[in-house]
Amino acid sequence: MASADNSMDGAHQENFARQVWRGFVRHCILFGEYFSQYAKMRMSYRGDFIVSTATSLAATIFALAFVIVLFHKVPALAGWTLPEEIFLYGFSLIPYGMFNVISLNLYDFGNNYIIEGKFDRVMLRPISTLFQVLFEQFRVESMQEIATGLFCMWYASRKLHIHWTAGKFSLLIFWGLCAGVIYISVFLLLTTISFWFEDRIGVHPPVWNLIAFGRYPLSIYSGAVQFFLCWIIPFGLASFYPSVRLLGHTVTPEYLPFVPVVAVGFLIFAISMWNLGTRHYSSTGS
Repeated sequence: MASADNSMDGAHQENFARQVWRGFVRHCILFGEYFSQYAKMRMSYRGDFIVSTATSLAATIFALAFVIVLFHKVPALAGWTLPEEIFLYGFSLIPYGMFNVISLNLYDFGNNYIIEGKFDRVMLRPISTLFQVLFEQFRVESMQEIATGLFCMWYASRKLHIHWTAGKFSLLIFWGLCAGVIYISVFLLLTTISFWFEDRIGVHPPVWNLIAFGRYPLSIYSGAVQFFLCWIIPFGLASFYPSVRLLGHTVTPEYLPFVPVVAVGFLIFAISMWNLGTRHYSSTGS
C-alpha cells in the first residue's frame, strides 16, 4: 500500500510539473504574439515612433548630463567619483527600462480599465488578467534606456579598468532582473489601489519621482531616507547594492543578499493584492 501511495504521489507531482511547464510555454508564446503584434502596430507609424524614441532618449541624456555637471562642481560625492556614479546611473537604467517597457497600462489602469470598464473584457478572457494588462501594450521606445544603461556601464568600466568575466555578466543579468521585478512589483501594488479607490490619476506620479533617488549613492542620504529607499519603496536597494558589488567595492551594512528576497517578497505580495482586487472588482455594467 505504501508503495502504491508513493507511486500515486509521484504521478501527481509529475502531472503537476507537466501542467506548470505547459502553462509557462503557453504564456511565453502569448507574450511573443502580444509583443510582435504591438511592435508591428507601432512601426506602422514610424514617424511617431522615431519622435517618441528621440524624446525618450533626450530625457535620458539630459538626466545624465545633470549628473556630469554636478560632479564637475563636486568632484567626489560621498567618496564616489564620476565614473563610479555613471556606472551606478547606467545600472539603474536597466531595470528602469525593463519596467517602462511593460508599465504603460499600469499608469492608466484606474482610468482605462476600472472607470472606463475595459476590465470587464479582460475578465472574460481565458488567460490571466494580470498577464493581459501588463502585455497588451508596450512602451517600445523605452528599450533605449536599457541600451543607454549598458553603454554607460561599458564607458565607466573602461575608465575604472573593470574586467568583465562570464560570472560578472551573469551577476549583471541576475541583479538587473531582480531590480526590474522590484520596480514592477512596487507599481503593481500601487495599481491595485484602483480596485478600491477609483481615481483617474492614481498614486503613481509621486512614487515615480522617487526612482531618481536610486541613481545616486545611498550614503549621501540620511539614515531615515536610506531606510525608506531600502525597505519601504526599495528603489535604492534595487540599484545601489548590486552596483557596489559589480564595482568590486564593499559597503556597510551589506544588504545585497536581501535584493532577491525583497524582489520575490514584493512580487508575491503584489500578485496577492491583484488577485484580491480582481475578486473585489464589480462590473461597471456599461
